Amino acid sequence: MLTEQNIREVLSGVQEPFIHKTLGELGAIDEVKIKEDKNHVSVKILIAKTGSAEQLQLQTQIVNLLKEAGAATVGIRFSELPESVLAQYRQAVKEEDKGLLSPDSKTTFIAIASGKGGVGKSTVSVNLAVSLARLGKKVGLIDADIYGFSVPDMMGITTRPVVRGEKIIPVDRFGVKVISMGFFVEDNAPIIWRGPMLGKMLNSFFNEVEWGDIDYLLLDLPPGTGDVALDVHTMLPACKEIVVTTPHPTAAFVAARAGAMAIKTEHEILGVIENMAYFESKLTGEKEYVFGQGGGQKLAEELKTDVLGQLPLQQPDWDEKEFAPSVYQEDHRLGKIYTEIAQKVVYSLEGK
Repeated sequence: MLTEQNIREVLSGVQEPFIHKTLGELGAIDEVKIKEDKNHVSVKILIAKTGSAEQLQLQTQIVNLLKEAGAATVGIRFSELPESVLAQYRQAVKEEDKGLLSPDSKTTFIAIASGKGGVGKSTVSVNLAVSLARLGKKVGLIDADIYGFSVPDMMGITTRPVVRGEKIIPVDRFGVKVISMGFFVEDNAPIIWRGPMLGKMLNSFFNEVEWGDIDYLLLDLPPGTGDVALDVHTMLPACKEIVVTTPHPTAAFVAARAGAMAIKTEHEILGVIENMAYFESKLTGEKEYVFGQGGGQKLAEELKTDVLGQLPLQQPDWDEKEFAPSVYQEDHRLGKIYTEIAQKVVYSLEGK
């Protein structure tokens, strides 16, 4: 049978999301009540800032822990820590409020770029984000292809972000926090905007979305070197970049422009991904190089970088329950290649 002491022991090691001290250290488990006849546990928890995405994540963590400990149902109330406690950690709370674009931000930005459309850049963005999340990383994805947004459909997202206070809460799918222009447009309407308006929307995605503590923020850029790509390069001085191409020499030639733009704006190119590298027959195992050969390697040599991976033509598997027409399962042949690419990216950036 659960006791108050059991519950406090279960929750005492949980970390407060802003101050990064445990609930036990902060004395933040303010109240515990147990209804023995219904095995219902209710708790009141004190944190530095209520009404945030971090609060929602903490709520889920607490519910799961208490149910694992034997509670049938769980009720949680949140309130703010007393000023006397917050004053001791004020600096830590301020650091959290500085946002993604602050010099102190620990988030690594990775832009996925291409020279032209139709090379599978968004597919790469989605699957690389999901693969990084599968490796245990905290990942966000911005569908910055504002005219040609496709990420919500590709990931099978049917919900929209909600607004809490002054912040937009991104949609969580496959462990990735997602924000897209597609969430703010009705019935797939066209976007008829000029450059400055696009820049404002991008700025909103960085500053008005409650991203929380994330390791990597991926940006699915529009193809080419237009306004949005230029804005991203200006806003994010420390951005890394991956260039996507097909094996066709012309596609690689055009993609080189996107890579050259990254180099000129002092963005580090992590590597090249060659998509649609070949088609392999299930019957004979023969490889057919539908779009030619060598484009990815040629582009990597021109940009003085490496080919991170070659992706063949093949459909993902999906079902009605987890409908996501462009996401490859972890055990799928291409899913394994994406995992290898994600591991290379993590090793390149973290050395592990």
